[in-house]
Amino acid sequence: MINYLLIGSINFNFPLKNPVLIFSLLLFIILFAPILLNKFKIPHIIGLIIAGAIIGPNAFNIMLRDSSIVLFGTVGLLYIMFLAGLEIDLADFKKNAFKSTTFGIYTFSVPIILGTLGGHYLLGFQWMSAILFGSTFSSHTLLAYPIISKLGVQKNRAVGITVGGTMITDTIALLVLAVIVGMATGQVTDGFWLKLSISVLLFALIVMLLFPVIARWFFKNFSDSISQYIFVLAMLFLSAFLAELAGIEPIIGAFLAGLALNRLVPSTSALMNRIEFVGNALFIPFFLIGVGMLIDFGAFFKNYDTIIVALFMTVTATVSKFIAAWLTQKTFKFTIDERRLIFGLSNAHVAALLAVLLVAYNVILGYTPSGEPIRLLNDSVLNGAVLMILVTCTIATFVAQKGATNIAVEEAAANSEQSDECDESILIPVHNVDSIEQLINLSLTIKSKNNKNGLFALNVVEDINQNEIAERRANKVLDKAASVASATENYIHKLIRYEFNIAHGISNVVKEYNITDLILGVHQKKTDSDTFLGSMTEDVLSKINCTTLIYKERQPLSTIGRHFVIIPQNAEKEIGFPLWIVKLWNIARNTGAKLEFYASEDSLKFIRELHNNNPIDAHFNVFDDWSKLSELSKLIKVNDNLIFIMSRRRNISYNSIMRKIPNYLDEHFNSNSYILIYPLQTGITEDK
Repeated sequence: MINYLLIGSINFNFPLKNPVLIFSLLLFIILFAPILLNKFKIPHIIGLIIAGAIIGPNAFNIMLRDSSIVLFGTVGLLYIMFLAGLEIDLADFKKNAFKSTTFGIYTFSVPIILGTLGGHYLLGFQWMSAILFGSTFSSHTLLAYPIISKLGVQKNRAVGITVGGTMITDTIALLVLAVIVGMATGQVTDGFWLKLSISVLLFALIVMLLFPVIARWFFKNFSDSISQYIFVLAMLFLSAFLAELAGIEPIIGAFLAGLALNRLVPSTSALMNRIEFVGNALFIPFFLIGVGMLIDFGAFFKNYDTIIVALFMTVTATVSKFIAAWLTQKTFKFTIDERRLIFGLSNAHVAALLAVLLVAYNVILGYTPSGEPIRLLNDSVLNGAVLMILVTCTIATFVAQKGATNIAVEEAAANSEQSDECDESILIPVHNVDSIEQLINLSLTIKSKNNKNGLFALNVVEDINQNEIAERRANKVLDKAASVASATENYIHKLIRYEFNIAHGISNVVKEYNITDLILGVHQKKTDSDTFLGSMTEDVLSKINCTTLIYKERQPLSTIGRHFVIIPQNAEKEIGFPLWIVKLWNIARNTGAKLEFYASEDSLKFIRELHNNNPIDAHFNVFDDWSKLSELSKLIKVNDNLIFIMSRRRNISYNSIMRKIPNYLDEHFNSNSYILIYPLQTGITEDK
């Protein structure tokens, strides 16, 4: 009876009103729509848009596009722009600033010229309305970005150039909106431009200069994963709100927030994994469903003018964006797949288009004799935008997916060839629970992109009798290591060794599993007679011949501003030189922090050559006298990390000053993080 009463109290009439039922239905759509349509090779993004159109108020009216859908959709749109800024390769972004600007000019000027001329001469708009009409074709939404990110090609140069160009064209298009509306309403005065310039400049300075300082402080002092994620979200929406206060669209603020936090949220971190997971699982799908709910197929048949305007808008938007992508390809000699990425990312028109149309539609210039309002942009344009959204989003998604898939396959083949030449296996001996996370994070930072199954965590139990309590303790430590790695979607092999001697156990594992890289924590000095590295570490270094990193963390790796790399003379002549150089390049790429090289001219020659072929954010300084190490202390700041390239005795790059490095670190840089790298070298005595 109670169940009957409860069921009877629920309203199942359309549109649905029950929030639990609505949310449940949306989740099932997010779950099954992409799966069903994938059988017809329809990208999941289009699947969600189609599902939104079907359940929306203009089709079966199952649910309304109410404030909750708008709210989640707004969050999803901002999330897309935020991820674009967060995942972009800043070094490549800076390097290709000119190319981004060039594309931004192409993708703004070509559409607005075609749109304005067509609007005036073909559709009969006045010049003011025609210019605003043309600007709607210039702006675009990075709708296909989740597909590109999922396929792992978001750091491709074409993506970076398109993202940069998007900010340029969207900003200019929205400024055109502000100016035209201001002129139509008489608000463009002498102080208009000054006020707008000051507000935008102030907003940009706050986000790009103040946000990183606040974020670095927060990440240093709060390690809780939930708190860090909430903090990132708070910064995202604060930046979006500040953009609105400055008089520009919040999507610009979301993108700048991503740029500001880019170096503080490494691509290999658990935090980045959480940001991407929540966005792709919830917020972005809600945005796509909300876009689908806007589609009204019936609007095309209301009158002849709507059909003409809709066809013109759709063709002009698609053709003009293709021309801009083609011009960019020819100007910079890009591949066809890179052109597909540019066109696919720039052809979808949703966010800025709707912002321009809705604002312009509400601007009334006057009234007809019959009392009908004369709008800046009329009903035909608003209804025509529906077809434009549907077609451009569909084309953009298919083209972007094809280009991204082809590029991903090429990169996978290249990575496979590199993997065949040198398989990478990283071993992290773990004993102290408190240092596990920092050692795992370093291993994820130095590992190559294609290394999905080459992490090993080892706990050596100094008890060959395999005591049950010792084994339980070892498993607890290894489970912690596996948990830290799995938070970043990486698998780590758990190994337990029973040996009389820890160094002996590590040495045996290095040989058995062909370990290429070993990561050790700094020895905790217990007595005055202890050496800086400790007898165990020194024993390991004498027995093992692989790239070995000894790491001391004073602050999270993600908050490091610069890495000072001090390299001894003749380091380039050691056989392990290219191996540790690759690790440094991975650190720079995965953290975005700058590398400051201090080395002899001969060493720098090789490093500069590598940098020319694989650019990162780096600076090169000639430094070949290690007796003057103390002079570097004046240059190093609290957020800098020191990386010393060391050597074992009797090797060509060995320097007697290396024995004093421990005292040097204790005396001058007790508050700084550091890494000591012992490269693969010839003549190392291995344990038999």
